[in-house]
Amino acid sequence: MSTEIISVIADLALTLSLVVAIIFGVAQVNAVKKDRRERLTLETLRNFQSREFAELILFTLDTGFPNTYEEWIVWANKTQRAQFIQLMQEMESLGMLVADKFIDLNLVDKTLGSYVSNTWEKYKPMVLEMRVHGDDPFLAEYFQWLAELIDRRMKENPRKPFFEK
Repeated sequence: MSTEIISVIADLALTLSLVVAIIFGVAQVNAVKKDRRERLTLETLRNFQSREFAELILFTLDTGFPNTYEEWIVWANKTQRAQFIQLMQEMESLGMLVADKFIDLNLVDKTLGSYVSNTWEKYKPMVLEMRVHGDDPFLAEYFQWLAELIDRRMKENPRKPFFEK
């Protein structure tokens, strides 16, 4: 064999190795993305099923919320104000996860659905007031976005209950 043929075969082998490595790398990156999304989905589901989250749901169902910052300052007790803030942070985080496509909107729709939009309606007067009073125009922006998205989606294209399929 001449050195030219050996050189061509070596170049082909290197090129083939590079192509295989790129394909393998892309497959690995996709597998990692899928795995991360699955882990985050399972973690989110576990958070929805915790006693603490159930208590927050009951809190929103059983409690009237203040409409102004002045009412907020004297409202209830520190525990209820902490619950108010905690649920707002939970919903904000959930909105971020959906917006960044780490979890699927269908998951939120199937697990919480209208609870998100109904809760936003209870929070809305106070949050809008806090945005102005606290000089934070971004307060709960992802919570608002998620709630409005779910509400619009439910009105425009309501899904059928699974048991009816």
